[in-house]
Amino acid sequence: MVDSTLIAALAGALVGAILTLAVVIVWRFARGSRELGSDGEQATYRTLHLASRAAEHLRGGLADDDAVRAARHLRTLLGCDILAIADARGSVAIDGSGESLRPFVASIVDVPFDGARTKVVAVPPSARVATPWAIAAPIIVDGCLAGVVIAFAASRHAPLVRATGEVARWVTAQLRLGDLEASRTALAEAQLRSLRSQISPHFIYNALNAIAAYIITDPPKARELVIEFADFTRYSFRRAGDFTTVEEELRSIHSYLVLERARFGDRLEVTLRIAPETLSAVIPFLSVQPLVENSVRHGLEARERGGRITISTEEIGANVQIVVEDNGVGMDPDHLEAHLGRQTEHESGGEDHIGLRNVDTRLRRVYGDEYGLVIETNVGAGTLVRMNVPRSQPMHHAQLAPDTVTGAAS
Repeated sequence: MVDSTLIAALAGALVGAILTLAVVIVWRFARGSRELGSDGEQATYRTLHLASRAAEHLRGGLADDDAVRAARHLRTLLGCDILAIADARGSVAIDGSGESLRPFVASIVDVPFDGARTKVVAVPPSARVATPWAIAAPIIVDGCLAGVVIAFAASRHAPLVRATGEVARWVTAQLRLGDLEASRTALAEAQLRSLRSQISPHFIYNALNAIAAYIITDPPKARELVIEFADFTRYSFRRAGDFTTVEEELRSIHSYLVLERARFGDRLEVTLRIAPETLSAVIPFLSVQPLVENSVRHGLEARERGGRITISTEEIGANVQIVVEDNGVGMDPDHLEAHLGRQTEHESGGEDHIGLRNVDTRLRRVYGDEYGLVIETNVGAGTLVRMNVPRSQPMHHAQLAPDTVTGAAS
């Protein structure tokens, strides 16, 4: 009797525990569902997530392996059996069991579309797939057919037709963004080439003349200048890395000023006020050196008695501030503003201060308009150029040259 009573008690306790566990599981599931949002909110999140993942693989165009990865996300987004992305030149990316569809996909791309309208095409038996319908939407870029998005499905219901058309228009937008990014990269490279061409003819000619003058009178000095010249040109014409550190840029500036002082002699004074904590700060490659060269060429070279250049760096809040100041001839503010504006070189009077304009443009492109150069100058009053960059730039560390100082700030 005792045993049966004990067994009944244990069974009751077990049933109670199971019921309690079930209640806890249901409660947690309900709570989790509320935290994730309603069904509509969850569907919106999934759509945005898939679109974001696909966008990562479309910026490079439709002809590489990334198009296959994009097709995988877009097929999930549309919920179709097979999805193909074809470009106008014959490249085809397919996600799903549809390798036998390649000739059929190519034939769809070859047939002209009626503007940007989506069309539904019957899949021929020769394609050997179980999906009888292909919904094809054109990708139109700059008025031309750039490719086609094709969803293969068992039915041709209107929601899928409309959704495929919207996906094609979204792909068009991603391709345009990719073209814009390529244009921005090309512009940045052109600006760097412009800065290098500015350095090349003027500075190299003067530096070689200075070295030649010391070869006979002071051979050790000539050897020192040759080494500085090699270091400067190696840094200025390097191909790797869009960004550098303050320390690396200052090393190049040191070489530049050693060569210029060989030409100016005692007429060129240089003062450095560098806060040690700023040395590892990341800055765009060749952004400070052109400011120093501008001071030498347009500020001090015209003065018979030369002058002084002061380079200083300090941390101010979340930024690193770099200032290049000279006591040279200065500039007319209106003339300077014309050079820093959006005018062409011909309209603005040639290549004067092209280094300032390029650095200003690059800073604004990388960090925003609030990071453009601040210049204080007037005729006979010298020039002060102030440059600010964010102290923390983790996204640009990967763009440092491999031999750049490893202690760059994070």
